[in-house]
Amino acid sequence: QVQLVESGGGLVQAGGSLRLSCAASERTFSTYVMGWFRQAPGKERDFVAAAMWIGRSTLYGDSVKGRFTISRDNAKNTVTLQMNSLKPEDTAVYYCAASRVGWSTSASDYDYWGQGTQVTVSS
Repeated sequence: QVQLVESGGGLVQAGGSLRLSCAASERTFSTYVMGWFRQAPGKERDFVAAAMWIGRSTLYGDSVKGRFTISRDNAKNTVTLQMNSLKPEDTAVYYCAASRVGWSTSASDYDYWGQGTQVTVSS
């Protein structure tokens, strides 16, 4: 059972930056695809970014391309999401997730989830 714990959320003004971190408990962390999703009130959980288990392959949702950067450190069992040029529409609960299935933007393909961290962007 992989346990994921997010940190780094908070309140920021539009145009600002936040950095989210996710720590994984599993020693085989390096074999999972790691992703970030977000969910705003009354909306579905949307894909934000994913990082392949090896190498530098990454994938981003269209709304965050060029503003967000995902990175992982397999030695430390962590994955981070650097969020720049934040907009009010980025306000949501952000979830870290791990997938054994493979490369996917679908939440249903992710096996483990963190508890979420709130990101609020004021205008």
